[in-house]
Amino acid sequence: MKPVTRKAMAPFRASVYMGLQRGYGEELLDKQEIISRIQQYQDTRIREADIYLSAAISDTTIVLRGQHEPHLVLGFINYPKFPMEENALKSEIEQLATTLMMEFAQNRMVIAYPDETVMLEQSEDTDWRIHPEPSI
Repeated sequence: MKPVTRKAMAPFRASVYMGLQRGYGEELLDKQEIISRIQQYQDTRIREADIYLSAAISDTTIVLRGQHEPHLVLGFINYPKFPMEENALKSEIEQLATTLMMEFAQNRMVIAYPDETVMLEQSEDTDWRIHPEPSI
């Protein structure tokens, strides 16, 4: 049996939160379609820049006032098999998030890093269930 080797590096985690409603409408996005798009993105980055950006995908729900929206959480670490400099890794994560935002009509996405929380926004609109019209 081959000996086990150990490779350690400084910890890094990032979580990207992506809603599963297209815009603020009723249409739910297909999780498998999002996964396929992530894999296409990964294939392109591997081919073009030898960058391996592994993602762990989990289901969750975001609740705020009247909003109750299914989400995906895309989890990232600095994988020791394919290590990257932290700023480059953050840039890659943000490029992927921006790509997904545009393709799947997301008004904003949030990325939680250990040292900062970043909101990417392409519209100032807010979910109507959070700020409903006042009743007269």
